[in-house]
Formats: sequence, C-alpha cells, structure tokens
Amino acid sequence: MASLLTNRMIPSMAALCIMLLPAHGQEAKKARESPQLELRELPAGGADGFVTITGGDDLKVWKGLADYWYAKDGVIGGHETQENSKQTFLVFPFRLRDFELRLKYKFLSPQGNSGIQFRSKILDQETWRVGGYQADIDAAGSFDGSLYDEAGVVGGRGTLGSRGDKTTWNAQNQRAAVKIADSEELLKVIHIGDWNDVTLVAQGNHITYSINGYVMTELIDDSPNAAREGILALQLHQGYTMDVQFKDGKIRKLDQN
Repeated sequence: MASLLTNRMIPSMAALCIMLLPAHGQEAKKARESPQLELRELPAGGADGFVTITGGDDLKVWKGLADYWYAKDGVIGGHETQENSKQTFLVFPFRLRDFELRLKYKFLSPQGNSGIQFRSKILDQETWRVGGYQADIDAAGSFDGSLYDEAGVVGGRGTLGSRGDKTTWNAQNQRAAVKIADSEELLKVIHIGDWNDVTLVAQGNHITYSINGYVMTELIDDSPNAAREGILALQLHQGYTMDVQFKDGKIRKLDQN
C-alpha cells in the first residue's frame, strides 16, 4: 500500500517551499525574532490528498535550532550531545486539525528519546520548545506506541494512552482503559535501530497511533483539556547523546476547513 501511495501525485517539497515561504530568505532568523510565528493552512494535496513534508537537503519549511537539526538525502535528522542537550523541537508551522500522517523514524544512537508532536503549540520560540499531544518513541522501544502529554499542555495528564490500550478520557476528565493487545507482543514488531513506519490519525476526539501496520494505542479524548488543532513537530529530548532520523513524511487533511 505504501508503494502505491508513493507513486501517486504528491506535491514535492520544493513545490511546498515555493508556495508557502516568503520570497525573501532568513526565515529561521526572522521566526526567532518574531514575537509569534504565523501559522499557515496546509495546501491541498495530490490526487490522494497527501502533501509531502520531508525530502531534499534543506529545512526551509521546518523551524528549529540549526545546530540540532539537519536534512540530507531526503532525511531529516536531529542530533545532540548530553552536555549540550535541550528539550527542543523541529516545528512544521501549519495549523492542523483532523489529519492522517505517515512518517518513518529510526534511531542511529543506542539511547535517546523523541516523539511526534501534534495538535501542539509553541511554548518558547527562542528555544523551539513545544507542548501538547505526543506520539512517543525512544531508542530502546520502551515508549514507542504510547501517547503522552508533553509539557502538560493538554491538562497535565502524563501518559494519555499506553501501548496496547484503548483509553478514554470522559468529560469529567476521568480515565478508563481497555486492553486491545499485549504491550510486549507489540514491542516485537518495532524495529530497534532500523526504520519504523508510523501512521497517526487524529479525527475529532479519536486518535489512532500505529507502527509497522499494528495499532499501538487508541485514544478517545473528551476531556475538557483536549485540543482539537495545533502544530506538528519532532522532538529532541533533553539529557541524551542521541541521533534520530525521519523520512518519507506526508500528511493529508481529513477536515474540510
């Protein structure tokens, strides 16, 4: 199925840059100096609705600290050393509501923690600190497949949904979970030190996080702290010497606005 999607007409990264970036350069510098980064609306995708969000050898669309992020041969990478580590993120500066994201990730280092932020917000533009929903990943597979409330932005709820669970938060902010699979069995399908395929779907109150074709967790979020829109971002977690990579990223809107 992935090969079929790849062969369809998906807008190129270069085209996305041309359509959405200001004609003048120094975007990262201006974003840091700006009091608030202006979020854009994602353009329409190709025949299948998907827009490519990774590729090429630059980070013109994405926003982050240049010393911590790189792009080469179609791969986006994040690297840091423990002594200079930061809780920092690479931001895709578009307002997203309901969507389907497909993305591959791999850790090159034996340790490290990262994640895919969504329906999130920028907390500190100088350091590119982000908070909100996170599809968690780490080098050892300990947290892969779980959903986390980064920086407590969606209510300070910590782990929103654990791997192997379908978790519901009701209107009274009460949590209930039922098992949909065994967490240790799901861990076996995660490729430690190699590429993993993520499919992340957020539609209304329903979020589904899958890795390598297996549903890892589902979340039904009716909490008063729930978020229904925000940015997408990639994480470098403070406290590690680590290198994580992402590629083949594409996203399509599921909402009409």
